[in-house]
Amino acid sequence: MVQLTNSTILNAFQHTNAVYDRELVLRGYNFVLIENLGATLDQFDSIDFSDNDIRSLDGFPLLYRLKSLYFSNNRIIRVVKGIEESLPNLTDLILTNNLIDTFTDVDQLANLKKLRTLSLIRNPINNHRYYRKYVIYKLRHLKILDFQKISAAERKEADGLFNENGGSLAKSEKDKYYMKTTIESQQLLDNAISNTKSIQEIDQLNAKLSAGTY
Repeated sequence: MVQLTNSTILNAFQHTNAVYDRELVLRGYNFVLIENLGATLDQFDSIDFSDNDIRSLDGFPLLYRLKSLYFSNNRIIRVVKGIEESLPNLTDLILTNNLIDTFTDVDQLANLKKLRTLSLIRNPINNHRYYRKYVIYKLRHLKILDFQKISAAERKEADGLFNENGGSLAKSEKDKYYMKTTIESQQLLDNAISNTKSIQEIDQLNAKLSAGTY
């Protein structure tokens, strides 16, 4: 398995991009885990992780300066709880062509209070009937979703559907979404347990479950 090492980070291409942000380019290394980003010393406004094999949006230290993340063409299926604690100033998140499929991940993104631009194009979640409306409802500060500006009319319609004080879908549809998420999570867990081959792997799985990162 390819790893994102300190050496890889220190030797990666870096430049001032078109919007005058300092950007670190980590495209196309095929690593699976986000790790060792402390080596950046929080010196970048933007990091490009496109074209890797990342599975989970986690592993970030506190990066106060970081504003933009690009994850196109990965295999991200999960957004870890508490991501806002590591990325308090994130404004732009591009997740085009990944595997995000549940609204619990949208709920985690809602904690990024400065997030203004989000792309979930070509993720399975796009197939949900109320996908765009739910994202607009949950991410109150978002301005652009899937490279389309969110209109006042769209936000009003989303509030009408999901507002907990009378929205027409507030309870029934959200219950369906969360039930689907619970079933899918249990299936993933069952598969992981059945594929463990050693006591060490079982211990690692238990540690992830206890930390809420599986």
